[in-house]
Amino acid sequence: MKIEKKEINKRTLVIGGIALAVVLIAAIMIAEGVSGMKKKKTDVSEGLKIIEQAESADVTAIETKIGQLEAKDSQGQEDTRSLKEIFGSTVVMGDSISEGFAEFDVLNTSSVISKIGVELEELDEQVEQLVKVNPQVVFLTFGANDILATKGDEKAYIEQYKALIEKIQKKLPETKIFINSIFPVQKWRVEEEPLFEHIAKYNEALRAMCDKLQIAYVDNTELVTDRYYEADGMHFKADFYPVWARRMAEFAAL
Repeated sequence: MKIEKKEINKRTLVIGGIALAVVLIAAIMIAEGVSGMKKKKTDVSEGLKIIEQAESADVTAIETKIGQLEAKDSQGQEDTRSLKEIFGSTVVMGDSISEGFAEFDVLNTSSVISKIGVELEELDEQVEQLVKVNPQVVFLTFGANDILATKGDEKAYIEQYKALIEKIQKKLPETKIFINSIFPVQKWRVEEEPLFEHIAKYNEALRAMCDKLQIAYVDNTELVTDRYYEADGMHFKADFYPVWARRMAEFAAL
């Protein structure tokens, strides 16, 4: 009598399941009965149940499980998405430094909410834009203008930042917030504007605030080299923005 291929495969799976169950029963007996010569006989009913389940195993279910394992393994492959795709449900919100993401076409305009010269106390309009977008993640980038506005008083800066965070959390409780550190400026710029000497102090206060509020702090201090600066010693050239974007994406596991 001719046996069909499907039937052979099914029997192979059943035999494999029985073999697995036998091994499992042996393991149970060893675990339970190493000192068990003096104990009562091990209960193998659980192993018998496994054999029964193997005999009635659905081939399709097994194939589905294999497919899931293969899909999981493929996740380790290199990410080929563009930065615009990666930041599809993310917003970078900040001042003129953040504006470069849109200006240099690194991210979609819907992923950038920025305004030249804006300070932390002037963000009502930007917050409303953020609410309309309703992103899963928002990166906040404020500091250079605020150092000048608060005249080196990092405590005042932190209070203003906290007020912004509270406002966003109230309106968008499901949006995850990340705080970018304040970027350093070139030395000659510090000589022209001594208040920028306080950048490191402001970043320390910013980090402490994030720790207290349990918000992620993205330290970009070592990310910038002289070649990335524009002529003003403060803003950045186009080739810096993909570097910064990848840093944020990696940090937030986008």
